[in-house]
Amino acid sequence: MLIGIDVGGTTTDAVLIENGKVRSTAKVPTEPRNLLESLISALDAVSEGVSPGQLERVVFSTTVITNLIAEGKTDPVALLLVPGPGMNPAGYNFPDSFILKGAVDYRGREIQKLDEKEVRETAALIKEQGFSRAAVISKFGQRNPAHEKRVKGILEEAVPGLKIELGHRTAGRLNFPRRVATTMLATAAKDRYRDFVGEIRKALLERKIEAPVYILKADGGTLPLEKSAEVPVETIFSGPAASTIGALSLTPKGESSVVVDIGGTTTDLALILSGEPLMASKGAKLDRFLTHVRAFAVRSIPVGGDSMVKVIVSENENSGENKISVGPYRKGPAFCLGGPEPTPTDALRVLGISSIGDLALAKEAIAGIAAKLGKSEEETAELIVDKATEMIAAAVKEMFLEWELEPAYRIWEVLQEKKEDLRNVVGIGGGARGLISKVAEKLDANPVIPEHAEVGNAIGAAVARPTLTLNLHVDTERKEYSVAEDGNVVKLHTTGIKNINKMRSEDAEALAAELLRKRAEHFGISEYAGEAETTRSEVFNMIRGWATVGRLFDVSMQIPAGLIPEWKREGKA
Repeated sequence: MLIGIDVGGTTTDAVLIENGKVRSTAKVPTEPRNLLESLISALDAVSEGVSPGQLERVVFSTTVITNLIAEGKTDPVALLLVPGPGMNPAGYNFPDSFILKGAVDYRGREIQKLDEKEVRETAALIKEQGFSRAAVISKFGQRNPAHEKRVKGILEEAVPGLKIELGHRTAGRLNFPRRVATTMLATAAKDRYRDFVGEIRKALLERKIEAPVYILKADGGTLPLEKSAEVPVETIFSGPAASTIGALSLTPKGESSVVVDIGGTTTDLALILSGEPLMASKGAKLDRFLTHVRAFAVRSIPVGGDSMVKVIVSENENSGENKISVGPYRKGPAFCLGGPEPTPTDALRVLGISSIGDLALAKEAIAGIAAKLGKSEEETAELIVDKATEMIAAAVKEMFLEWELEPAYRIWEVLQEKKEDLRNVVGIGGGARGLISKVAEKLDANPVIPEHAEVGNAIGAAVARPTLTLNLHVDTERKEYSVAEDGNVVKLHTTGIKNINKMRSEDAEALAAELLRKRAEHFGISEYAGEAETTRSEVFNMIRGWATVGRLFDVSMQIPAGLIPEWKREGKA
């Protein structure tokens, strides 16, 4: 049996899957200030009557990292940056930054020595200002981490007890500002996330659950719970990832669809092209920071089934009618469920589209709005639903402008034998059955509401398989290679390649595949390493004196997002 649990802004959903089919579901209110309680309550509800020994896999989709960062509940981090030439430190908008002299070039060669006196002076300032955490990031630290390591050594001597993270260990890909942001956020959230992991593990032990436990990541893949503590920032946006994988699991294989996950607080948008979720080529954006975290190309908009509906009164009684607004705030559940304000859920209940909640209360909520608009309750309810669905449809149209700029989207279009319009709009989430038909109508598309759509996110979490990425850089002249995900620089003679000077792209790709296999073993997901695929393979000849003196190879490999084989998807193969 498999369990999937997704923490949403309004409810925490859970599913129990047996023999590839949904056996039971559960929904509990999400407690924003105690996500662990929400997770455990959903776990207990969906596993009632099930022996712990019957459970084979438990997967959580959690917003704990996103919430910690968005709510400013992380500890401040001192950023020690070694940008080198070509970058203006005045242009950085990172808080608590200290700029250090020193530089390494793009091949990892030191071109300016680290100013150790300056580092010691900076360490004294960090100690004086009371920082407990620091992150050290040099511009090309993933090609040569010597400066980062030396700065760490000085900090450890000068500020005992300071917790230090290095950029080359956290986010090794090129693009310095994104690497700074990723390392900063990972450092800020790491301890609190580890506490969260410890609390989950304790709760599971109390329930005698010994099944493997995983956390869903932003790229739709899973990682073992303990290993996720090494890369906590990768768990941001696991909610939109869960809905995307949920839609993938509930629709026929190979289809293209727009995914619209309508929850109580927000609506998440994503895109599936021929059975492959569209990835964001530039990584996830959290708050105002662009990161190197791999994520689906998604967007969240502040409108959902429980969004507050209010009347905007015209300033001039003779100039126009009063209008309604939906969102962006949620004051609680719908009025028909005992909440304080009218919502689209109340409008759906009045129109008979939904059976959720008390009809008398729903009518009472809509009547108050109707009186201010001078319309009937039914007309008002239709206006509310139309407003909410128009906001969602407009967001989908706007998002398409971004999706179409993604390299993966352009490649997909080229590979189509004929122009294929994206006509399916797949509704996921509690608000899907009431609103998705009208959203699809505004998009001139076909509404698709799969069975179990209300808990599609939890299904997505339960059946998502592990993902893993590896980016390899090889420099044959220097006879060394580095892996962006761990930042270690290793001599090529250790790889067994016989003639380094004649190394080919096939050799670099084979090395990347072997390194990814070892990395997969480290994370406990080696059974999927054989499904890794090369997503980028480039070679650059280095010429000096009219002769080739070496080559630079850059290879990217990944275990892509997908479904575990235990899930029996309906529809065509």
